[in-house]
Amino acid sequence: MARLSSRHHWYLLSLAVALSAMGIALLYSASQTALGSGSDGWQFQVVWLFLALVVYFVIGFVPMRFVEKLAWPAYLGALFVLVVVLALPAIAGAHSWVRLGPLQFQPSEFAKLAVVLMFARWAASLESPPQELTDLAKPAALVAVPAGLVLLQPDLGTAIVFVVMMAALCFWAGASPLLVFLLLSPLFSILLAFSLPLWSVYIVGVGVILFLRSPSRRTWAYVGASNLFMGTVALPLWNSLKGYQQERLLVFLQPEIDPQGAGWNVIQSKVAIGSGGLLGKGFLQGTQKRLEFLPERTTDFIFSVLGEELGFVGVLLVFALFALLLLEGVRIAERNPDPFASTVAFGMAALLASHVTINTAMTVGLMPITGLPLPFLSKGGSFLVVCFIGVALWRLAWSGRFASTRR
Repeated sequence: MARLSSRHHWYLLSLAVALSAMGIALLYSASQTALGSGSDGWQFQVVWLFLALVVYFVIGFVPMRFVEKLAWPAYLGALFVLVVVLALPAIAGAHSWVRLGPLQFQPSEFAKLAVVLMFARWAASLESPPQELTDLAKPAALVAVPAGLVLLQPDLGTAIVFVVMMAALCFWAGASPLLVFLLLSPLFSILLAFSLPLWSVYIVGVGVILFLRSPSRRTWAYVGASNLFMGTVALPLWNSLKGYQQERLLVFLQPEIDPQGAGWNVIQSKVAIGSGGLLGKGFLQGTQKRLEFLPERTTDFIFSVLGEELGFVGVLLVFALFALLLLEGVRIAERNPDPFASTVAFGMAALLASHVTINTAMTVGLMPITGLPLPFLSKGGSFLVVCFIGVALWRLAWSGRFASTRR
């Protein structure tokens, strides 16, 4: 059994390191332009990878029971730092970073991890699966507070990840898809409120669902009041968004309305990926990258560098590595009998999967540009460490360090 656990540990670690190594190679390529080497991001990524590996091996000696005890301190600490960062000077137009000498990190990345741990504690305390919306009030509040603080930074992309994680974890805790939909229905309402006919049809549809389901009065009150409220405040909320946030959403619908401005990023990204073809233009040979037409190529659009230089084959290889890693995370969650360890494992899979989906979708114009990094590949030390913490938690859940009988 110990030998099997050891093999599984090296299998998980090999997948994570392979993706990270590919990310460092792409970051190096992204720094090579017609103007010469313009970025040392790949060198910082090497340092962060070393730190992430140290954290990974340290966590390997920590029992999962101790991780559960850390949930509340980690969550409260994350909220405290998210509040503090709002008072710090803005970096690149957002209050998202904490700078410590030569290093800077994003507290919101570690807040995602803290939310997963707190959600897992709640799931472990359940005696039966959630049946009513009132059963989901506590986890919804646990997610809403950090998501709201992140939205104030402002960081819409990370706030969306919190919502996606909550939906996935509620489902894993036993809530029905319909119950999860009703919980998140106000968010759909605010999206559809800009078209009165669509919003009206949506409200009628939600009413029919409630009538057929015959829920409690509290559910009727929550769904009805929250959807009407969100539909009413949609326009004021839109007017409260920053100009660049409005541009991102408008450009998502039609990039060609501002091809030289707000639409430039997604247009150049699609050109880069499309020009890669089957085998790509070759490592270091991407023209969109070399001529610096491709923006934010070390962070938001590292996937575009991959598509241009390594083509469909390179993209397929990266997707295969992600699929193997994420499927293994879900498999671990399924096989662990303890609800805390199982929920943590699934939560980390949901976190990484949401980043992969949103980042790759935005680079090809299927979603608005949100600034979310691609796990293991994009430049960013904070998220790289969180990714390896997730892999370490999978390792703990697999190794059976957590007792299946709860006290």
